[in-house]
Amino acid sequence: MPAPNKSGRRTAEATDLGITMGVSSIFRNVYDLDTLDTRFTVSSNTPYKTVIDARNDATAASRERAAKWNSRLSSQSKSRWNTPEFYLYYLVFILAIPYMFWSAYDASKPTHPNYRNYERYLSPGWIPGRRIDVTDSQYRAFRSNIPYLAALVVLHPLLRRLYNMVVYRAQSGGQASRPTLEEADQRLNQRASFDFGFAMIYLVALHGVSIVKVLAILYLNYQVATTVPRKSIPAATWAFNIGTLFANELGNGYKFRDIASLLWGFLSGGLIDDSNSSLVHWGAWIDSYGGLMGRWEILFNITVLRLISFNLDYYWSLDRRSASPVEKQLDPSSLSERDRVSTPAQSKDFSFRNYVAYAIYAPLYLTGPIITFNDYISQLRYKPASLETSRTIRYAIRFAFALLSMEVILHYDYVQAIAKVSPRWAEYTAAQLCLLSYFNLHLIWLKLLLPWRFFRLWSLVDGVDPPENIIRCVSNNWSTLAFWRSWHRSFYRWSLRYIYLPLGGSSFSTARDAARSVLTYVLVFTFVALWHDIQLKLLIWGWLVVFFMLPEMAAGSLFPKRRWERHPTGYRMLCCAGAVANILMMMTANLVGFAFGVDGLRSILAGIFQHFTGYVFLAIACTVLFVGVQAMFEIRESEMRRGINLKC
Repeated sequence: MPAPNKSGRRTAEATDLGITMGVSSIFRNVYDLDTLDTRFTVSSNTPYKTVIDARNDATAASRERAAKWNSRLSSQSKSRWNTPEFYLYYLVFILAIPYMFWSAYDASKPTHPNYRNYERYLSPGWIPGRRIDVTDSQYRAFRSNIPYLAALVVLHPLLRRLYNMVVYRAQSGGQASRPTLEEADQRLNQRASFDFGFAMIYLVALHGVSIVKVLAILYLNYQVATTVPRKSIPAATWAFNIGTLFANELGNGYKFRDIASLLWGFLSGGLIDDSNSSLVHWGAWIDSYGGLMGRWEILFNITVLRLISFNLDYYWSLDRRSASPVEKQLDPSSLSERDRVSTPAQSKDFSFRNYVAYAIYAPLYLTGPIITFNDYISQLRYKPASLETSRTIRYAIRFAFALLSMEVILHYDYVQAIAKVSPRWAEYTAAQLCLLSYFNLHLIWLKLLLPWRFFRLWSLVDGVDPPENIIRCVSNNWSTLAFWRSWHRSFYRWSLRYIYLPLGGSSFSTARDAARSVLTYVLVFTFVALWHDIQLKLLIWGWLVVFFMLPEMAAGSLFPKRRWERHPTGYRMLCCAGAVANILMMMTANLVGFAFGVDGLRSILAGIFQHFTGYVFLAIACTVLFVGVQAMFEIRESEMRRGINLKC
């Protein structure tokens, strides 16, 4: 038998290495922050067009400047990934992570005594030998509609192109690198007209006859902005929209049957039973044409944020008509994100057509992310430079991986079905109770991340670049303040612009300022809780978040970094210990607000601490969290070495 060819073997090995490096490079690109959102890697003051120009500048001078910058960053913060300290941490990860998954899986096995109580909630799965837990109604609805939503992602942009070709006799994709003002206005008119028309079709398909109710609320809010005396617009806007949140909840979506029943009672003086009234039957018949989502009021909360955005952007524009990009000597086709948000739209842009097109913009209507009216109009007028096909494809791949992760976890971890039957938590070990709670938070994170990313992907394909809602994995958060910045980020930015900053922001320089700042946070999170749902447990969640912020703020004042400059390692360890306590408090608040409620959490804690083993496991868990926080710190240091500071 002839000897193997050495050069051939080396060629094959090189090919295998090249394939491995290629796959590794693809994964790095997919999970790069720039793929997630260019806002994370580029300053909000920097137009992305300048980034593209700099990317194409391969001169020796630019490479030399980059080398000096990287050298300066490296001298400030040395990487710890290849140190003996982190080798010890890697060992902890290797032991802890498989155990975490095994413990949750073990609690979900058919042999567990509690399995028969929740087995009826499990559905046939696509992984052989496993069933899937789709108990959560939000994820179940999203999962079952993925094929139809995917069809919309393809059909909607194609319909836009067809509309532009038929109505405007022009291709939608051809746009000069710097269009004239007339061309920009024409692009705005084309896109807004299509968005308005598609919004009407979309509302009828989703809500059927309830489109009348949605449009009535939109019309009333528009009248608040355009007819109320100027100085009263903010107060009237907040009163109307908060009132709408309560009215939608209490009125249960204003069923036509209920309206007819009230009308019949008024006409008959309450003397005749309405059960046989033709008017009431007619109202019930109309309600039967409620579209694909008859309970329109459930998802209308996200629209309320856009209504407030339109009104307040309009109100602020009345005093800032002169702040146009041209008069500020800015290129209107290449504005930074901050300029797109802060520069008021033109007075003619605040039309009812544009307002409805914005409020019911199909890709973002159901779940967001939230984009301000000013930003929406700016992107309709000029295509954002950050929209690049290669990045959108990588973003789609990242979404697919997240969806696959959710599906695999739901096939092996039945925490949602377990919680649904209100089990006897004493039947689970302390480790299982802790890890089931931990995985429950991850499932909450994933069930929100997936719709947000899907609808943002649809928007990117359609030509609008909204903010990314989630930056970090839920396991990559240690600060309550930073967690709020990175979780539902577009809502956080909306709250900053329309609530937090108008209330004066925060300052802890004096006791009086500190008290006012705490009150500001309470008001912000009270609105956030009420906006999510009008429930006591969510109010408790909002107040707990503020309460748990206080120790972090106090620690920052008592242990300033400048006093520990000679002891950086000691300071890092001190911060890490505080971060572990922060994580435990954040888990408590979120389990109360979005999972088990106060009573459920009390039962779980009682199950954990009923035996000495619970205390032992908690000590081990805190040790693992300590190691995890060290990795979180280093991830952020690695980003800083790249010049990225997300502050979360």
